[in-house]
Amino acid sequence: MSNLPVTDPPETKSTGFFASMSSMFGSARRESSRSHSPERLNLEGLEVINPEGGKDDAAEEAKKGRFKPEERDSFFKMMKNYIGADVTSLVTLPVTIFEPMTMLQKMAELMEYSHLLDKADECEDPYMRLVYASSWAVSVYYAYQRTWKPFNPILGETYDPPPPQKTNFFKFQVSHHPPMSAGHAENEHFTYDITSKLKTKFLGNSLDVYPLGRTRVTLKRDGVILDLVPPPTKVNNLIFGRTWIESPGEMIMTNLTTGEKVVLYFQPCGWFGAGRYEVDGYVYNAAEEPEILITGKWNESMQYQPCDLEGEPRPGTELKEVWHVADVPEDDKFDYTYFAHKLNSFDTAPRKLLPSDSRLRPDRYALEMGNITKSGAEKSRLEERQRAEKKIREAKGETFKTKWFDITKEVATTPWGDLEICKYNGKYTQHRAAIDSSDIDEVDNKSVEFNPWQYPPPS
Repeated sequence: MSNLPVTDPPETKSTGFFASMSSMFGSARRESSRSHSPERLNLEGLEVINPEGGKDDAAEEAKKGRFKPEERDSFFKMMKNYIGADVTSLVTLPVTIFEPMTMLQKMAELMEYSHLLDKADECEDPYMRLVYASSWAVSVYYAYQRTWKPFNPILGETYDPPPPQKTNFFKFQVSHHPPMSAGHAENEHFTYDITSKLKTKFLGNSLDVYPLGRTRVTLKRDGVILDLVPPPTKVNNLIFGRTWIESPGEMIMTNLTTGEKVVLYFQPCGWFGAGRYEVDGYVYNAAEEPEILITGKWNESMQYQPCDLEGEPRPGTELKEVWHVADVPEDDKFDYTYFAHKLNSFDTAPRKLLPSDSRLRPDRYALEMGNITKSGAEKSRLEERQRAEKKIREAKGETFKTKWFDITKEVATTPWGDLEICKYNGKYTQHRAAIDSSDIDEVDNKSVEFNPWQYPPPS
């Protein structure tokens, strides 16, 4: 794992994640690759990391990039102006790097293993409660390793996962600039509330993603409130080399009611892939003494074992598995799990979707159907409509109305900045209950036009 002084542009076929970035560059693409030589672009020291290799493999890894040399160098020439910046909303990207899912849907993947929170609520042991709850928090990283980009939600967009799951989950896009989402999930065992506003930092050939947000889980039986602070994520090899993702750092889940906590360390990827998926840590009592050790891999399974005050396994105990990744489809185009496919399907959607639901986005659906040209055109149309709505709001002196969540005066302090907290107001639960109990005619959800808009379309 090293900084690579990049020399001659590698000859490589343009495929995959960033294959058509050059569409953003205009005439820059038509310049010769000689004019974009690494020396002229000042690429010395650009970090290229082979997750399966060692220090001497970095140069070979760079040849596996996703661009033709002239496209790659043109992209870097443009993007180098953003080094050190938060690029969350600065760059418009082509649909060829996208997956047919929005960020609201991707956030719903956290509920695939929500039965672990049910077990946490049923558990009388305060330490095992955190074993179950923290394993639930780790489980979503299997889905988060995908390198395809989800669509940014349109302001006012919503997502309601498929029934008849025991857990109801609802997501809403509260703000577009900066992107900010709110979510609420609930069943007989727990409530889950999140306010999320991602923050990024572009570093040349990688992107740091900071989970600026607040996640709270309330276990209903005892009224226990759990606070989750996830680690930051790093997207490696954006331009040179194969794109891959890791989340090195600490995940901390704290029982705000009784003081216990779990601290899990996501290991950074070492040479030859050492430690890439490994997670290790402890459940601590209120006096910050270890009670249970937790270990595993976020892409496979998690285990636990009681330990002594030195953190060593207690005699007569053994590692027991608490979570294991479910079977996944083979050779799936977007590396989706079966659960992710279910989230995207109209066949499993609730009755009479809100017209603002993510499934109804024409750009997302066109990409799912393999029509990249139509997807790109629809994405541009939606973004233009969103900009037009912003101008209307500003002209009227109005603000966006957050129908399903309320922006409170509470401001949470996180490791990555302060955050205004959104609170679920319960109106969607009432709306869904009224639909589910009614005798309304069935509607083909595919026939519903996507409509998250605050104002009617311009005449």
